Amino acid sequence: SVMAMSSSSSVSVMAMSSCVRQPAVRSSSLGLPLGLGLNSVKSSFLGGGGGEIGIGSSLRTPHHNNKNKCRRSSPLTRAEAFDGLNQSLEKAWQKLKGESAINKENVKEPLRDIRRALLEADVSLPVVRRFVKRVEEKAIGTDVTVGLKPDQQLVKVVSDELIGLMGTEASPLAERGFGTTVVLMAGLQGVGKTTMCGKLASYLQSQGKSVTMVACDVYRPAAVDQLQTLGERVGCPVFSLPDSKDPSDIAKQGVKAARDAKADYVIVDTAGRLAIDEEMMQELRDVRKAVKPDETLLVVDAMTGQEAARVVQSFDESVELTGAILTKLDGDSRGGAALSVYEVSGKPIKFVGVGEKLTDLEQFYPDRMAGRILGMGDVLTLVERTEKAVEEKDAERLMKRMMSNEFDFNDFLEQSKMMAGLGSMSSVMKMLPGMSGITNDQMRETEKNLKRFEAMIASMTEAERTSPDILVRSPSRRARIARGSGHTENEVSAMVATFGGMRKRMRSLVNMMGGNASAGMTPEEMQEEMMARSSVSPGKVRRRKKKATTAGARGFG
Repeated sequence: SVMAMSSSSSVSVMAMSSCVRQPAVRSSSLGLPLGLGLNSVKSSFLGGGGGEIGIGSSLRTPHHNNKNKCRRSSPLTRAEAFDGLNQSLEKAWQKLKGESAINKENVKEPLRDIRRALLEADVSLPVVRRFVKRVEEKAIGTDVTVGLKPDQQLVKVVSDELIGLMGTEASPLAERGFGTTVVLMAGLQGVGKTTMCGKLASYLQSQGKSVTMVACDVYRPAAVDQLQTLGERVGCPVFSLPDSKDPSDIAKQGVKAARDAKADYVIVDTAGRLAIDEEMMQELRDVRKAVKPDETLLVVDAMTGQEAARVVQSFDESVELTGAILTKLDGDSRGGAALSVYEVSGKPIKFVGVGEKLTDLEQFYPDRMAGRILGMGDVLTLVERTEKAVEEKDAERLMKRMMSNEFDFNDFLEQSKMMAGLGSMSSVMKMLPGMSGITNDQMRETEKNLKRFEAMIASMTEAERTSPDILVRSPSRRARIARGSGHTENEVSAMVATFGGMRKRMRSLVNMMGGNASAGMTPEEMQEEMMARSSVSPGKVRRRKKKATTAGARGFG
């Protein structure tokens, strides 16, 4: 049920919100679940969404003014890492469309596009050269797999090489069989190292581990206070010695206190510098010698691109790192850091920061990241996020309402709130296969429409929320909702009909999963019904159309 909720929630919310401002109702792909016509959803509801927003841009849309002069603020939509790389690679695949085989001649132009795409993503030039060479050797030297076209075969080769470029497989955090595992955190100043300590503590606690943090940054003002505040927020004890200025002594005593408390993990936060210098490295070596860590992790900013790989390499030469953590991977960075760190330094990326919340930390999986880059989605991470954000009983309850055809506007709002807990709509949608081509401009418009839809629901009575059918046959109710939410009656009518289409598609999903639901009024029929009821002048008698006799009452079904 959690899997179904994660897929149906994201697609249905997007389909619903994207249709609020449409003059006509489209029903071909409303509310489709994971793997069922996602490209149709993209083309049907996001077509004509405007130009693409280039990587590196952060835009806030202007306020929307309608006839009622109702102003609403629009959400800020960021370009996520790898968006530009994904779009550039899509163009490379197109160069092999219609070819019967891959050869030295027809692969030259796609490889040139791949090389350009990686360089634009700020991947190190030597890394790009080696990568393209390996892709060329494998693409030409391998027979096209039965059932695959040449462009699909090239995608497969690039996918395999991307996974190898980022480390082949996930590298979990070390854990002692007994005793306290010591994690030493290092990094330059300003990369989010102290915040990452809090995120890692929150992550470990979610795994059922007890954690203690040690504040060893004695130079930056309020660094200790910041770590203590983070500790209070995640419910983790923080060890500090306010009167001491010796990081090695603080670290040693902090680790001893954690072991005495029988903590599973102790995270040691060290001081950073604006640049790498010998004094900083010597201090790190002293702290490392004092606590003998099981893990020495370097926190690097993904926005530094290929420079992040060189920073990892420099730190590794001095303090023997065991891995790296990338921050700000949800921002407008170009993704070069994730593609360069392992290849240049030989050290795996263990975690990535994907947001500003303390829970926005994920283990790094090279195969999943390759899937995101190539537009194949990342279903496993989406399911994991859903399991954290959504209670199993809530998911089961909503699924039962879908199966019994009782899904109403209140359920939709609840589903929308659940989806908000998974992260930004952009990040969620791009984890679904086939949805990577959605531009930021289109996603921004979708989020605006979702807000409008929620405003319409807020203007409904409880009876209207729980029984959407009554809105189909009541123009006066739709007119009142339009006035209360600051929209036109046509917009409210389109929203109501679209909601019915979404319920119909959800019901189709339930039938595929073994549920049972009866047929009902189609979105087109709802739209015609509402338009007919709205267009009759007062005092006139409506002439009923002849229709085939159907079992059961008409409505949302």
